[in-house]
Amino acid sequence: MFKCKTVWNKLAPLARASSTLCLQNARKSVLRHGRRLEMVQRAQMSSRPPGGGGENAVYFVLVGAACLGGGIYAYRTVSQDSERYNERMRQIASRQSQESKPAKAVAEVAESKEEPAAEEPTLIEPAVEESPVTEDILESTEPVTEPIVEPPVPEPAVEILLIEPVVEAPVPESFIESPIMEPVVEASVLEPIIEATATETVAEALEVIQSEEPIAPVVESEPVPVVIAEHVPEASSVSESAAAPETSPAAAPAAEPIDLTAPHLDVLEHAPYLLIGGGTASFAAARSIRARDPGARVLIITEESDLPYMRPPLSKELWFSDDPKVTETLRFKQWNGKERSIYFQPPSFYVSPADLAKVENGGVAVLTDRKVVHMDVRGNKVKLSDGSEISYEKCLIATGGVPRNLQVIDRAGEEVIKRTTLFRKIEDFRSLEKISREVKSITIIGGGFLGSELACALGRRSADPGLEVMQLFPEKGNMGKVLPEYLSNWTTEKVRTEGVNVITDAVVKNVTYKNDKLEIKLKDGRVVKTDHIVAAVGLEPSVELAKSAGLEVDSDFGGYRVNAELQARSNIWVAGDAACFYDIKLGRRRVEHHDHAVVSGRLAGENMTGANKPYWHQSMFWSDLGPDVGYEAIGIVDSSLPTVGVFAKATAKDTPKAATEQSGTGIRSESETEAVAGVLEVGTVTPAPPVQQKEDYGKGIIFYLRDKVVVGIVLWNVFNRMPIARKIIKDGEEHADLNEVAKLFNIHED
Repeated sequence: MFKCKTVWNKLAPLARASSTLCLQNARKSVLRHGRRLEMVQRAQMSSRPPGGGGENAVYFVLVGAACLGGGIYAYRTVSQDSERYNERMRQIASRQSQESKPAKAVAEVAESKEEPAAEEPTLIEPAVEESPVTEDILESTEPVTEPIVEPPVPEPAVEILLIEPVVEAPVPESFIESPIMEPVVEASVLEPIIEATATETVAEALEVIQSEEPIAPVVESEPVPVVIAEHVPEASSVSESAAAPETSPAAAPAAEPIDLTAPHLDVLEHAPYLLIGGGTASFAAARSIRARDPGARVLIITEESDLPYMRPPLSKELWFSDDPKVTETLRFKQWNGKERSIYFQPPSFYVSPADLAKVENGGVAVLTDRKVVHMDVRGNKVKLSDGSEISYEKCLIATGGVPRNLQVIDRAGEEVIKRTTLFRKIEDFRSLEKISREVKSITIIGGGFLGSELACALGRRSADPGLEVMQLFPEKGNMGKVLPEYLSNWTTEKVRTEGVNVITDAVVKNVTYKNDKLEIKLKDGRVVKTDHIVAAVGLEPSVELAKSAGLEVDSDFGGYRVNAELQARSNIWVAGDAACFYDIKLGRRRVEHHDHAVVSGRLAGENMTGANKPYWHQSMFWSDLGPDVGYEAIGIVDSSLPTVGVFAKATAKDTPKAATEQSGTGIRSESETEAVAGVLEVGTVTPAPPVQQKEDYGKGIIFYLRDKVVVGIVLWNVFNRMPIARKIIKDGEEHADLNEVAKLFNIHED
């Protein structure tokens, strides 16, 4: 191309000059003769005066020379490229043929190990023999079925040599002669064989490889283990040995066996739905995912060694069981006498983690005793405590929380800490149940739901073994942060009748261990001596993954901050105790109750399958102080808010026991649905009379107000009326007469 351009640059000025001169002559001719020139004369280009016979010759010569020069240049260029290509192919074929000879020498070295008397070959000057791989084989597309040279058959042996990168070895003859590995196999193909599944043998893996397209025998790759197999035993008992990297094949050390039939670890590499945490929220999400996507594959990862279970019976019904083996069976009787297990589903319900990717219709698998320590939200994968990694498509964080402890106990020393129980898991129940049979006194610190329930449960047991049960808290009464003061005081008296020594207005100053007793010193100077302490002072949400995942933690309520759809990022959701969610009616909240775990887990599972539903179904919670007193609540129930209570005389059916008999379950959230009461007609609005605080609060409704709007309701010994309460909060209207609203719950009927 450059030559053509040079020629054109030289000839172009001549062509332009000739064309200009011809045009000038034509103009002169017109002026002289006064007539139009012929068309042939316009096309004439010549440096001589017009009229000559060779006026177009120069122009034709120039154009023809340019075309001829371009053609010659193109022909020479194509010819040279073809020669260079053929020469390169000859060099590659020659190099490959030469490189096959050192590989043959390597194979002969391995064979010589079985014959000590034979002289060891050298790789520096190999013997000149026929190459085991010829150019005919290189050009062939069919697998080689017969070796070119058949060496003598030595004793059976299986060895693995790691070839240095200098030797880009093809497969030696002895490998081609293997009864199983008949086709020539590429060295790098052996890597997936070593990683074969538990159900695959070497023969099966090679059959899969051989069923693919034929593989060229010459390999250029990184150093990989090359199997030199003189004999292969039965496929069911095949095991291969790996030698350490070496510089000389003759000095191969003893090889360590690699069991290719060993099963995989129970950690999957990928889970479409990954649920972190094995509590109620995760199980509810898994059930919801499977309901909307029947073929879904769901993996639950939990730190505990148990399958998903319900926590409420740990502080309630399990303590009232007459079965001496209750800590082993974990079966309990509900208030109606019906027996059930603490686990949501038996082990047969779940799929093994190793089989989750294989089962035809998907399933739910639980990976126990593992903790997620790091989240890579960009790579959509998590890292476990054992170092393994699992990728995911959609992930739910339902890590719950860990029980809080008093700082004075943390600083008290080892003797105090080992005599303190933080109650949360099955192991905590088993441990405390055993301790309650061995010690003479137990002190429960905390007056909330958990502390009051454990106090009543242990108080019932205190009569038989002579166990003293004490409960202390800084409030004026049990559940003082939830119930109005008058109802909290009444509840405290009820707990005392269960055999519990309740100490109110008690703020712990320090704890010490003296004379085989724990001494709890209060700020007002009182001292409580006990054998064991149960700290029930709240829950700290588990947000350890927030830093690595880049998730926001709410500074006011704690927990992962999510939107109304419980979404923290585009493919990450949070549910249960660890979620600080936006309630479209009540604002931002965080709830630590069983039913909220069910509701939020179910909603998160639906949204993980594309439902895009906001949080609108208000969760409820309940607490039972034995079989005779219990309550259900919904919304924001805070004793610091203004409250209005309407009470009536209770009957025999207004107890948790009767409610259980009617619903058929002690886990009352299981009888809950998302149903909301229809149109509520309160009737004529009349001025609200003053609330009469009776000494016996048999049953009633307590309304919690914010800006004159009901934001929370407690149903005291009133059961199976939750849809009505949910409707009142959903409407968010201001009511002039709450006595009339209370009539919607039929608390005055016999």
